[in-house]
Amino acid sequence: MTQPYEIERVYRAPVNEVWAALTTYDQMKQWYFDLPGFKAEVGYTFTFLGGHENGIQYKHVCQITNVEENKKLSYTWRYEGYPGESEVSFELFPEGDGTRLKLTHKGLETFPANNPDFAASNFAAGWEHIIGASLKRFLEPA
Repeated sequence: MTQPYEIERVYRAPVNEVWAALTTYDQMKQWYFDLPGFKAEVGYTFTFLGGHENGIQYKHVCQITNVEENKKLSYTWRYEGYPGESEVSFELFPEGDGTRLKLTHKGLETFPANNPDFAASNFAAGWEHIIGASLKRFLEPA
């Protein structure tokens, strides 16, 4: 089994604001993918398109598996028409006046190894942009 991908960032925002950004549809649309809908409820399934800007756009199918308010959000992550399923977890920890977010994406090795779009480096680059740049800009406007 491959090591899960992990990224941690600290934001200058309280836990409840980071939680709202992760779980409130209107806020998620401003920094995450263009979701047609979202509810932070176990069993809720959501989809979105994503991929390289000039490449294939893959339909992502995700289902919420765990919701611990202001602490943890987890969901499965798979691609329609492709084998494999992974799990994404966002964990929140108070840190001073801010919040430390730890994202873990495990099960990446279940995706087709012969498709370079599913390479671990692409997931790392994607999460770095989403967690390190997009969410940061949303939570800490200039």
